[in-house]
Amino acid sequence: MTTEPILLIIAALFGAIVGSFLNVVILRLPKEDQSVVFPASHCPECLANLRWYENIPILSYIFLRGKCNHCKTAISLQYPLVELVMALLSAALLYKFNLSIAFSGLFIFSGALLVIIVIDIHHQIIPDIISLPGIVMGVAFSLFSNTVTWQSSLIGLFVGGGVLYAVATLYFILRKIDGMGGGDIKLLAMIGAWLGWQSLPFVIFVSSLTGSMIGLLAMFYQKKGGHTRIPFGPFLSIAALLYLFFSEQILFFFQLYLNGEWP
Repeated sequence: MTTEPILLIIAALFGAIVGSFLNVVILRLPKEDQSVVFPASHCPECLANLRWYENIPILSYIFLRGKCNHCKTAISLQYPLVELVMALLSAALLYKFNLSIAFSGLFIFSGALLVIIVIDIHHQIIPDIISLPGIVMGVAFSLFSNTVTWQSSLIGLFVGGGVLYAVATLYFILRKIDGMGGGDIKLLAMIGAWLGWQSLPFVIFVSSLTGSMIGLLAMFYQKKGGHTRIPFGPFLSIAALLYLFFSEQILFFFQLYLNGEWP
């Protein structure tokens, strides 16, 4: 069934509004003394409360020319980018799944991954308050959605968490240092719960490949050698989003490969 263009526009607008809230979560969640609900949106520099027209997703950044209307401090480009990405994810999810339980659940899942990506880049942490409830919600989602079975979800949960736990343990035994945080382990368990165990080979392979490439570049530029640390959560999350939207094509080519018909 073809999705009406007006519904895609509404979905994008809704996604942008949610993206505006996600910016608040990204900014405040890593700070233990701050609430994501109170106080109202304000400039992080001068603390002036934002008027409604200063808080319109994407458009306010353009109209204000990327500066606070009160203190003229530059506004991070992260804010409109998060709003834009969430708008695009929302429209893409509606186009793929229409108005359904799958759309509603995977909208929440995608928003959680977006928050994890940005927080992990800035702070190199993946908050348990996102990943642990995310695991439970992923299993619950499998009971009502036609995109993943509860059996696949449970296997994905335990295999996803178990694989990275085994890798982290082996790395510690060999190098005597932590090479992977517990947050990454819980994140892959969450991904497995939402997308099923079938997603894990692709997610692990693509995230490891891209993470290794970026890691080598970081080692070259930072000159820290083996002490270079980059967050792995963004690579896991982006690979999960790729699988979410292109799982049919991924599994098709994987089957061709197993049958010796490709490349």
